Amino acid sequence: MLQIANIRKNANELAERLAIRGLDGQALIAQVIELDERNRAKRTEMETLQAKGNQLSSQIRDMYQSGQKDAGDALKLESAQIKDSLKSLETDVELADKELLQLLLTIPNTPSMEVPKGKTPEENQEVSQWGAKPDLYDGAVPHWELAAKYDIIDFELGVKLTGAGFPVYKGKGAIFQRALIQFFLNEAGKAGYMEVQPPLLVNADSGYGTGQLPDKEGQMYHCGVDDLYLIPTAEVPITNLYRDVILNESQLPIKNAGYTPCFRREAGSYGAHVRGLNRLHQFDKVEIVQIVKPEGSYAVLEDMQNYVQGLLQKLGLHYRVLLLCGGDMGFTSAKTYDMEVWSAAQEKWLECSSISNFETFQTNRLKCRYRNAEGKTELAHSLNGSALALPRIVAALLENNQTAEGIRVPDVLVPYTGFTFIN
Repeated sequence: MLQIANIRKNANELAERLAIRGLDGQALIAQVIELDERNRAKRTEMETLQAKGNQLSSQIRDMYQSGQKDAGDALKLESAQIKDSLKSLETDVELADKELLQLLLTIPNTPSMEVPKGKTPEENQEVSQWGAKPDLYDGAVPHWELAAKYDIIDFELGVKLTGAGFPVYKGKGAIFQRALIQFFLNEAGKAGYMEVQPPLLVNADSGYGTGQLPDKEGQMYHCGVDDLYLIPTAEVPITNLYRDVILNESQLPIKNAGYTPCFRREAGSYGAHVRGLNRLHQFDKVEIVQIVKPEGSYAVLEDMQNYVQGLLQKLGLHYRVLLLCGGDMGFTSAKTYDMEVWSAAQEKWLECSSISNFETFQTNRLKCRYRNAEGKTELAHSLNGSALALPRIVAALLENNQTAEGIRVPDVLVPYTGFTFIN
């Protein structure tokens, strides 16, 4: 959530940054400032009345003590009128606060000035590519046919148990999935990330803290009786570990990693592009999260995206890095890199990771601060990334490594699987 103080101080800059998303930044910022000015005027009026009421109370006491009962009674009546006016003003201020908060909650993060303008995925900028597109043998098929052929992922059984988008991993498919999770967690540990195993359900405060609520409420599974949400990503519970926390500067940077299942309703997703593992309602992911000092957050973003590239390189996957345009970024992000792996059998790119800097957008909601060397508190910056999301990684690995003898397991995973081929 944007900070009022920052909006008042840097209105033109923030309006310009919002325009990168294709929004009317000037109008949005002007609306916020107008509401804030109205609220400030109400507060000033209330404070003036409170001061007058305090002064009258003192005068009434003095008049009664000096025997001026009639004058005291008159002032007492005026004091009662002030109290009634104060109650009305308090209600007005409370409503104005709510109106301002609701407006702020609807405004997305302001993109970094490095983010390209644009509204659609076609306007994202390709930063780099690594590796070459694999040449498949003549009998190559998409991963959903491989899953059936080798009996490693059962999509129909998932439909029977739950519904579409909830596959069942079996035999070597389940082991392969577990191997990837362990590989990603071990690599995160080597990179200095402390592993966290968070809850899979969170309360509304956690959803608001990281910006899933109210922006993505329709995409989350909600447990109505307990008013809890199934997590769409480990980002939500891990980042919320630092909600309402004042950190010491010496504790930064904080680096956490966690594996969780993730749950997304993905309402309205149909067609060939969601076939097989391309889009699921439940999937596994290892997430990395950092809480850092503001001045170094963009260098950290580059380190994080380089780290994710390293994972893809170790798996031998052909991939590309995209810098997302303003209109294709998430609601909470200030700058995002997407990683896409090449699916050889489907002949298309599949997104497998997003790495984002949120600046103070999340930490302002979370009230996640740190105490600097001068003893003053300021908001930290938060970042996170998928390292990695499994479904499309699994799809690309199965398709790109298929041979007439079976599916070759990447060398880095063999110590975790215990086998070199799925056949």
